Amino acid sequence: MTIRLLPSTTVNRIAAGEVVERPASAIKELVENSIDASAKRIDVIIRDGGRTFMSVTDDGCGMSPEELTLAVERHATSKLPGDDLENIHTLGFRGEALPSISSVSRMSITSRIEGADSAWMVAIEGGKKSEPAPAAFGLGTIIEVRELFYATPARLKFLKTPKTENSHALDAIKRLAMAHPSIAFTVGDGSRTTLKLPRSQGDMLSARLDRLDAIMGNEFATNALAINAEREDLHLSGHIGLPTLNRGNAALQFLFVNGRPVKDKLLFGTVRGAYRDFISHDRHPLLALFLDIPAESLDVNVHPAKTEVRFRDAGLVRGLIVSALRHALAEAGHRASTSVSNQALGAMRPETSSPKSYQGNYSANQNRPGAPSAGLREAAHEFQTPLNNLDGSLSVKEVTAEQIKEVADDWPLGVARAQLHETYIVAQTDNGIVIVDQHAAHERLVYEDMKKALAEDGIKRQGLLIPEVIEMDEGAADRIAARKDEFSELGLVVEAFGPGAIVVRETPAMLGEINIHGLINDLADDLAENDEALSLKERLADVSATMACHGSVRAGRHLNGDEMNALLRQMEVTPHSGQCNHGRPTYVELKLADIEKLFGRR
Repeated sequence: MTIRLLPSTTVNRIAAGEVVERPASAIKELVENSIDASAKRIDVIIRDGGRTFMSVTDDGCGMSPEELTLAVERHATSKLPGDDLENIHTLGFRGEALPSISSVSRMSITSRIEGADSAWMVAIEGGKKSEPAPAAFGLGTIIEVRELFYATPARLKFLKTPKTENSHALDAIKRLAMAHPSIAFTVGDGSRTTLKLPRSQGDMLSARLDRLDAIMGNEFATNALAINAEREDLHLSGHIGLPTLNRGNAALQFLFVNGRPVKDKLLFGTVRGAYRDFISHDRHPLLALFLDIPAESLDVNVHPAKTEVRFRDAGLVRGLIVSALRHALAEAGHRASTSVSNQALGAMRPETSSPKSYQGNYSANQNRPGAPSAGLREAAHEFQTPLNNLDGSLSVKEVTAEQIKEVADDWPLGVARAQLHETYIVAQTDNGIVIVDQHAAHERLVYEDMKKALAEDGIKRQGLLIPEVIEMDEGAADRIAARKDEFSELGLVVEAFGPGAIVVRETPAMLGEINIHGLINDLADDLAENDEALSLKERLADVSATMACHGSVRAGRHLNGDEMNALLRQMEVTPHSGQCNHGRPTYVELKLADIEKLFGRR
């Protein structure tokens, strides 16, 4: 068999298979070029899911006739002036997108630079380009792509329905729009506009929030916590949703690195860790994080699709994200999302359907494997501080509406007025009412007390009578041994035991009897996937949550006025008290104006 050079058209089609996976990939590359061209407005047209036609129009800097000719040649780019792949400040840099797309489609590019007498157009069909010709067009560029993959019919068989492909393309555009709120975007099919995003005004943080609200839903802005943190040369900004605003999947979790949307497993692992104490394992928060990092600390030249990046110090990035998220959640205090109240109001209106319940898997959490032993349950009751030793100085009957207004700033959860069904506390605020689930609320308070005690005194260990040796592949064993100090802080004492083996000498006492072999293997998988010991931390959190549940004031217990007010006051000063350990809301707040609407008084 003789070695030979492949024809350029074949080479381009091979490259297209990596760069242009589907129509959304082509749209993403074209829109990124428009952003790099300093466009202020980008208009996208997609028909038949991008299979038959797509176009991207911008008002950027444009291209001269000479640049048009070079633009469709492989590895021709204006974005690497110094040929330095370690110092990339643009979205594109490979010079592969336009030649790859044009090699499998019929494409035309029309562009005009500032000061030119006219625009110029070049047509490319299956990789064969025409000479530039004069054309009528304003400042900027329009790229039209027809019959994508006509030159590679086999690829067409793998495309999904037009609706699905259009959805993928729209998602790619939304991600880019989130990172660039100063650019206006429109998307449609030429006759109907499906997405219209005007330029956001104001500083970058507020502009991004406006853009995120428009894309992620109108509930996001009112229930978002601002993130603004720095560590060494890293800067993290963005917004995260309150724990009670959550979804059943991670589709609305976004990470941007130097303005580039990326899909990185690091994000999902760190978010899961940061929200571990506040949300059920099968629910996912909403968030968008923007990381600015020195170009030399980042490798974006990992994959032609440019959606993957590698960090020089992934641990530093993870630590910054987790600490920033936890700080913001702690600052939120007792806040719960407004969606809780909206769902409650919706349930009261007969014309609306029943709202989706909070899928916190409350009962499932109480019966997970590794439940505490009887002794531990008894110890958990020590965390149940009697409510009547707290300052509940004002009784229900003594407080007037005028007094409530006077203390509104200090007591945002109001003053208790009644207990219903020995389960729910009804409190009056200066402009509405608050309904508290007494068990869920106290469960969070007990859990926070337990966390504080564990942090101060450490996690008690239980020595094994006979140390257990776990055999595993050498790479997994090395990962476990390298993090033995971290495991020791969590109550798990391990050591390397020759190649491909780990010996376990002590385990966390609060876990009771556990499957040590399964735990160690899960930890090895966690370290390989997320570089974090999620399995152990989650098991400790699960047991702590169960202990807090058993040590909390139960539904059905009668509370007097002082006890109810004491519970409200403690909620106001306890971080994360707006949701229980399973992600369910601890209280619902109804504004007086909303209640009046229910009764037709407004």
